[in-house]
Amino acid sequence: MAATPERWDVEDEAFWESDGKRIANRNLWVSIPNLLCGFSVWLYWGMIAKTMQKLHFANGDLFNFTFRNDGQPYDEAGYRALLFTLPAVAGLAGATLRIPNSFMIAICGGRNVKFMTTLLLILPAVLAGFALQNPNTSFGVFVMLAAMSGVGGGAFASSMSNISFFFPKRMQGLALGLNAGLGNAGVSVMQFLIPWAITFRMFGGIGGDPQQFVVDGETKSLWIQNAALVWVPIMTVLAVMAWVFMNNLPQHKCGPTPAAIGKYLWLQMIGFLGAAIGVAMLVFVELPIPELLRIFLVLIVAVVATMLGMKFATPKTIQEPLDKQFAIFSNKHNWVMTWLYVMTFGSFIGYANAFPKLIDDIFVTPTNGLVTSHYIWIGAFVGALIRPVGGWLADKLGGARVTQWDTWIMVASTILAGYLVSLAGKTDKPEQYFIPFLITFIVLFATTGIGNGSTFRMIPIIFSKEQAGPVLGWTSAIAAYGAYLIPKIFATQIKAGTPEYALYGFAVYYASCLVVNWWFYARRNAEIKC
Repeated sequence: MAATPERWDVEDEAFWESDGKRIANRNLWVSIPNLLCGFSVWLYWGMIAKTMQKLHFANGDLFNFTFRNDGQPYDEAGYRALLFTLPAVAGLAGATLRIPNSFMIAICGGRNVKFMTTLLLILPAVLAGFALQNPNTSFGVFVMLAAMSGVGGGAFASSMSNISFFFPKRMQGLALGLNAGLGNAGVSVMQFLIPWAITFRMFGGIGGDPQQFVVDGETKSLWIQNAALVWVPIMTVLAVMAWVFMNNLPQHKCGPTPAAIGKYLWLQMIGFLGAAIGVAMLVFVELPIPELLRIFLVLIVAVVATMLGMKFATPKTIQEPLDKQFAIFSNKHNWVMTWLYVMTFGSFIGYANAFPKLIDDIFVTPTNGLVTSHYIWIGAFVGALIRPVGGWLADKLGGARVTQWDTWIMVASTILAGYLVSLAGKTDKPEQYFIPFLITFIVLFATTGIGNGSTFRMIPIIFSKEQAGPVLGWTSAIAAYGAYLIPKIFATQIKAGTPEYALYGFAVYYASCLVVNWWFYARRNAEIKC
């Protein structure tokens, strides 16, 4: 177990060269694979839903859900919309759990948080693996497991806050970009790995029997349960690495390890309570309001419930350091940067969560034989790996300037993607528009990655060292609701037959971010130049 350093002052060049650099780099390179697996387990529900849908459409007895449909099977459009619920629930829970994770590091310690997070992720992966072995498992069980996987989404806020303490300001753009970019790559790694992992009996008898279906007279088998089980041995090793090689810091007033872990579990419980309220409203409660309004109302209720829990349901030992960090909410730039970061990371995580099923719903027909699994990982891969470039460009050119130009491209590519979707919906051969759409979306993913890096680099410049960590966590928490909002918005528009409207709506929001970034940070007489 790595000891807590007696002194930590990375802005002191002599300390950085003698001790700081070595410790910081070790923590960074253990943090990255842990975060990568967190993203993988959080967002594998998009891939699981895609595979469920494939199995069900090939064999109607597999995953034939009648959830909240008076015991009757869904029609095709209804089934497609229903399955978007699983990645949306995971997105909602993960984003909500980011709220307490935003404040955990200073209270619980970086090593303690990273170890416990990876340990907790093993449970939903194991349970999902066993649930997926039985295609008659109720949809409600999968909703619960998707919510439990939200621990992986919450991990981003604490991980980024933690790494911000380890590096001097002049290096935070690259360090945070590497942690976030390579961590975000877990989405792409997952999308690449799962289509291969489900094709064979990876875990022998303990992995269960395959799901079988017939295509063109040929019986085929898929082990959909491997989509979850494959992460269990990997995360077991990574949890041990986090415990042995990572450090708490003297700035982290976490106290003895058992007490720190107790505080961690208490804060996670509050996050799960807020997530449970949101999930219940989303899945189980009927509200006499338009669906799009209900989607946003669920988000607001989940955030408010979690914040109230943190404010009024925490022991004094947690409340006092929380009150100091809550000072960010009186700083208007916290809210401005939240708006901008939703555009970049919120778009990346939302598109990554929805993309596997979205392209099937728009471009795959029973007769065209388009195999989208060859392509689904590319966009998230590009967006994740280019994120450090956004941080590096921001170090050189200024974060606001990079964000401004990047947003122009986001607006244009989103409008073009919507236009291609509209063309695909008007023809019997939608596959002819798939490659142009894919290229456009890869550009869009790239811009979300660059914007991730540039906006995150702006935060340590705008805010003091004491506020930068909580702001990094808070903005990433709210932005993570993109993993909930984008799948749900696409679901409503696909059910209505107008998925292009979702993309046009996103373009309008990106245009508002152009104005906000220019006014506060990019114009000549801006209040803060960064």
